[in-house]
Amino acid sequence: MMSWNRSCSLAVVLVAAAATSAFAQWTQFGGPNRNFIVDGKGLADKWPDEGPKKLWSRELGDGYATIVADGDVLFTMYRVNEDEFTVALDAKTGKTVWEHKNPSPFTKLMAEFGPGPHATPLIVGDRLYTIGTNAVMHAYDKKTGKVLWKHDLPAEFKAPVPGRGYGVSPIAYKNTIIVVVDRERAGDEGGKEESPAPPPGQGQSLMAFDQETGSVVWKAQDYDMSYASPILIKFDGQDQLVIFSGNELAGLNPENGEVIWVHPHKTQFGANLSTPTWDGKDILFSSAAYGSGSRGVKLVKKDGKITPEELWHNPKMRIHHANSVIKDGYVYGSSGDFGPILFIGLDVKTGKILWRERGLSKATCVLAGDKLVILDEDGQLALTSVTPTAFTVHCKVKLLEKYAWAAPTLVGTKLYIRDRKNIMALDLG
Repeated sequence: MMSWNRSCSLAVVLVAAAATSAFAQWTQFGGPNRNFIVDGKGLADKWPDEGPKKLWSRELGDGYATIVADGDVLFTMYRVNEDEFTVALDAKTGKTVWEHKNPSPFTKLMAEFGPGPHATPLIVGDRLYTIGTNAVMHAYDKKTGKVLWKHDLPAEFKAPVPGRGYGVSPIAYKNTIIVVVDRERAGDEGGKEESPAPPPGQGQSLMAFDQETGSVVWKAQDYDMSYASPILIKFDGQDQLVIFSGNELAGLNPENGEVIWVHPHKTQFGANLSTPTWDGKDILFSSAAYGSGSRGVKLVKKDGKITPEELWHNPKMRIHHANSVIKDGYVYGSSGDFGPILFIGLDVKTGKILWRERGLSKATCVLAGDKLVILDEDGQLALTSVTPTAFTVHCKVKLLEKYAWAAPTLVGTKLYIRDRKNIMALDLG
């Protein structure tokens, strides 16, 4: 009898685990693996002329934080006047489960480029982590919205708020949450001469906080930080935190923030906004707007050290504030800043542009199996296929208004999208 009970219990646990893993989640910026790629099973090959089936739609305040999903609950952030809200929504109905208000006054410069919030929430276990436009970080009980701990990054660590507002999405590593916490320096906005770098070990471009208590685990480096969110990669058996600062691409040890390698990638206005993309093997793709362009950087092991080697630089592929995806050694993304906007396919090993296509404004995307779901800033949603030789639009429909800057979230066949006024759930099955 005891053996049967144990077997029965084990079977229940295995079935529950299988059901949980089968229901793919989107718990951080960029989705399950932070690369905007999911398996895409069950998606329709084409939509009706009016677009995919709309499950629900509701008003939501201003903001560009993407939507994260866990079980039957969605989380995101939005603004109403001088306050920002972290909100939990019922994924089936869009109704508010709980929300938390935090004062967050915005400046004229923030208003010009969108007062935010910009950073995407992060779910780890039973906790939700957020960082608002004015760099105030919260850890919540995800079920109730109770604040577990809080850090006012500017007040506590003399971290300046970027001119356009804080925009870097936090990332989890083991028992820590790693965030950008730049240090205060002269001339951040005024163009004065910068203050000297702090002594080694006393810099503060990045910090890691204990997930449970919020205590500081480590702080390190002294980069001119940008708005690009970091990623985690593994190369030669070693975990690396890859950051795209205002002037360089760098790989750091996520255990302590120590530098493993650095490679220059300068841009105008410090506007490295797009998160770098990893091919899963040895090549990183980074891209920025204006005069910077894109680079392919290969990691190699030499004399016991990991070294970056630039494979190519292409100024014609310029991702502004969107994302890119890599499939089978090819990069796909929306290129353009002040000039024409083109959706581009590019060889990650050579930097050769394979094709350029018009018809969409600046756009974010999610790769789902052999389909690429694209949302442009004008609110057009497109279902496409991309290969090294062709870009095929299967259907396209306008569903949102300017500016739909938050990247789409795809969980199973359910797509969640938003603009500055509304949030919407669609069924792409």
